[in-house]
Amino acid sequence: MKREELESLGLEKETVDKIMDMNGADIEREKAKTKEAENERDNYKEQLDTTTGELDKLKELNPEMQATIEKLQGELKAKDEEYANKEAERLFQDTLSEAIKSAGGRNPKSVMALLNMEELKESKNQSEDIKKALEAVKESDAYLFGTDEPFSNPVGGTGGSGGGDSTVVAMRAAAGLEPKK
Repeated sequence: MKREELESLGLEKETVDKIMDMNGADIEREKAKTKEAENERDNYKEQLDTTTGELDKLKELNPEMQATIEKLQGELKAKDEEYANKEAERLFQDTLSEAIKSAGGRNPKSVMALLNMEELKESKNQSEDIKKALEAVKESDAYLFGTDEPFSNPVGGTGGSGGGDSTVVAMRAAAGLEPKK
């Protein structure tokens, strides 16, 4: 916008001056934004150049060092996998031992020997499959598990004449009871 264009429209000199001042302020504000954007662009370009230079230096590293780095990264990954496998095995063993204990197993190692461990490890629903497997073992080898049934032939005392035993008499006397008749 030029002063002559505004004057040709028939505007007064004061009005033209005010319009030119406002226009000048807008232009200066836009120039400042452009200058800031150019500085930012230059900063990013400098950072890119620096990073590219550092990347080129890394590419020039000794190939033996790169091989060593890759080897160490592979070993680290293998150790992580080994740890994860051991932790999974420990969790499986703990779950299995707890299930055997809650099922009344007398000897967990003997019960585990009768289970298909690989199939149970690969199972999607381990706890349910472990329970089913333990029930099957319980049916086939019940002697490995405790029983809930009461004794049908309890064994009684094996000696003495019922109440005349001196130990029983001494205990009854210590308890303040009269000898059994």
